[in-house]
Amino acid sequence: MNGFVLGGTASGVGKTVATLATLRALDAAGYDPAAAKAGPDFIDPSHHAAVAEAPSRTLDTWMQGVDGVRRNARSAAGDTLVVEGMMGLYDGSATSTAATAAALDVPVVLVVDAGAGMQSVGATALGFREYAARADLPEDVREAVDDPRVEVAGVIAQQAHGGRHEAGIRDALPDGIRYLGRVPPTEGLEIPDRHLGLHMGEESPVSDEALAEAAAHLDADALADVAEPVAAPNRPDRSGLPNEAPDDDRPTVAVAQDDAFRFCYPATRERLADLADVTTFAPIAGDGLPACDAVYLPGGYPELHAAEVADSPALSTLAERAPEGLPVLGECGGLMALSETLTTADGETHAMAGVLPGEVTMRDRYQALDHVELRARADGPTANAGETHRGHEFHYSSHALGKPDADLDPTTDARFAFDVERGEGIDGDRDGLTEYRTVGTYAHRHAASGAFDRLVEAAAAFARR
Repeated sequence: MNGFVLGGTASGVGKTVATLATLRALDAAGYDPAAAKAGPDFIDPSHHAAVAEAPSRTLDTWMQGVDGVRRNARSAAGDTLVVEGMMGLYDGSATSTAATAAALDVPVVLVVDAGAGMQSVGATALGFREYAARADLPEDVREAVDDPRVEVAGVIAQQAHGGRHEAGIRDALPDGIRYLGRVPPTEGLEIPDRHLGLHMGEESPVSDEALAEAAAHLDADALADVAEPVAAPNRPDRSGLPNEAPDDDRPTVAVAQDDAFRFCYPATRERLADLADVTTFAPIAGDGLPACDAVYLPGGYPELHAAEVADSPALSTLAERAPEGLPVLGECGGLMALSETLTTADGETHAMAGVLPGEVTMRDRYQALDHVELRARADGPTANAGETHRGHEFHYSSHALGKPDADLDPTTDARFAFDVERGEGIDGDRDGLTEYRTVGTYAHRHAASGAFDRLVEAAAAFARR
């Protein structure tokens, strides 16, 4: 598989729309494009999936490591991988779009807002290419890649008109940087946003007609020609972890999947399916909790569906089964649903499952946005003592515990499963509020962390009881 990364000059320059138009242009020209996203985002990939009609891979060197990123990228079905970048090309502390391009050893196509520029687009492209020699790539990328490079090979001009405007941009580009087309100002390409980012792809898909019009101004053959082979992992396996469980020893894991619980990486679903029988349920649609040996409540938007979550028979059953030792993992939105109450931005308070103590309140601005590293305090349903797991957090809610941790009896009451070595967690120092065999984190952990392998091990132990 060949590929390239669409890197922006900054956040907000239209990378998502350019990615969607690129996918459409390649498909219309007879190629078989696959989509991916640099960084930990859940939302942009939902728009990719709506256009590509296949899951979009999440590529994050902090969470997955270089080999994990390469394996994830190469698992996509298609002949041309289109990776949407995060923020600006070189922006980020734990990882960056540039780090992703270097890890995959593929070139960068720079997305430039050309609405008010012409020759300056050339200057911008030249500056971004020359800055590559000074880019401070993450240490793990430098160590794992023989010759890490960031090659700016082409430009897509966002908001560019035709005629003199397009010709001026093309002529201004320096030697070695190809003009690959433009996304003209077009009605119907706007994606509405809210807290946590854009609306999801299923909620607010981009107009087919507008996307087709934008794609018509991109040079699909030139884009495919820019793409280079995606690097193979240094080690083909997952460091000794089993590829799949035998058929006679597969527990059942129930995964919540609806508008309230929708932030789940494709790699996580695939890893669970490798090791367990996976059944899904939709709490806000009134589904009951399926027969299962463990439960996973992903993140999402429970605050937008708080009344339905509160009335969910699945959460009522979960609250009854958790004290029996049923392993349960809730991440962000899942943590919120497992807590005692949830107060929405409108000030309405709804009772939640009450498996974990504490009240959750939505705030006007985000409370955490970062890559995360957690260290397990003791053996638990998603980690063994001393293990470090990486992920990310992005939430507008705060969690108030029912009483200070110092007053909790560790033999009977909830406690924390993790110390936070990077990030905020629940209280700035700790994450993973846990009781029985239930753990709720603000962190979203990737399958590469091993958290879901441990969840399946806990499910198998519960099934054997």
